[in-house]
Amino acid sequence: MEKSGVKEFLKRKNVTLTVRTYLIDALGAMAFGLFASLLIGTILGTLGQQTGIEIFNVVADYAKGATGAALGVATAYALHAPPLVLYSGAASGIAGYALGGPVGAFCATIVGTELGKIVSKETPLDILVTPGVTVVSGILTAQFIGPGVAGFMNWFGSLVKTSTELQPLLMGILVSLLIGLALTLPISSAAICIALSLDGLAGGAATAGCCAQMIGFAVLSFRENGVNGLIAQGLGTSKLQMGNIVKNPRIWIPPILTSMITGPLATMVFRLKNIPTGSGMGTCGLVGPIGVFTAMGSGLNTWMGILFICFLLPAFLSLFFGEILRKAGWIKFGDLKLDLK
Repeated sequence: MEKSGVKEFLKRKNVTLTVRTYLIDALGAMAFGLFASLLIGTILGTLGQQTGIEIFNVVADYAKGATGAALGVATAYALHAPPLVLYSGAASGIAGYALGGPVGAFCATIVGTELGKIVSKETPLDILVTPGVTVVSGILTAQFIGPGVAGFMNWFGSLVKTSTELQPLLMGILVSLLIGLALTLPISSAAICIALSLDGLAGGAATAGCCAQMIGFAVLSFRENGVNGLIAQGLGTSKLQMGNIVKNPRIWIPPILTSMITGPLATMVFRLKNIPTGSGMGTCGLVGPIGVFTAMGSGLNTWMGILFICFLLPAFLSLFFGEILRKAGWIKFGDLKLDLK
């Protein structure tokens, strides 16, 4: 088949080999799969531990147990998989997650889904061929690359966590900055933190960066977006500002500077810690603070850390830097306006 013929075939099968398809659309969808299983399970598990109500723990175990399947179906859905491929994605996700963690599930599902899409409705035995190809290719991919992926992610995550313990100032700034940027960019900070098993002080620094972005933009844009904008960004996502950032990148400066301050404060002053499922979520649904509570318990330092690192300092510092930039003319009224209709 000629090159042009291959392109036409892939186009017809809706196979789009682009960075956006895999690292933005599919990875973003994977984050929703994590939220619908592992993250919600963690929240319910924390409620069960703190309240002693056993039903929360039971539901939490089932939710966490569905993580691999949720990752597979979410990723396949983002790749516009036809029904038989979509449903078969659960098997790829389960195998990938068991052998290679979230990244293993992601890779296995991508391979299985794209190959499944290619053979879908190409033979009279579609009911057998399509799920067969999807499941077999996905699981083989999981077995082939899963252990290596898991090993690398564990090594890299351990490197980041050890470095944060040894250099809390430098790594507090770096982790907070980078994970915070990832949270606002159209990629998944939650998936990154979970894939790296980012917990402990590194998880606390990541939390600081995410909260700086979410609370920062929520407060910074309050005069334009009011209470609806405050809630949408403060408890939802700062990704809503991505379009405005493209128009005027300077609006990103206040939350970025804030993250570079709150990150080392989290690691050096409050010794803030988090669990991997909460590290990259910030204040979205209060998952980040709940993760801190899960990791550190209910002591005074926990509550002070949550109060200052997750809420008060991000709000004050972002507003402070924002006012400086507004007076300098770098940020004008309307630059942070969101369409929340």
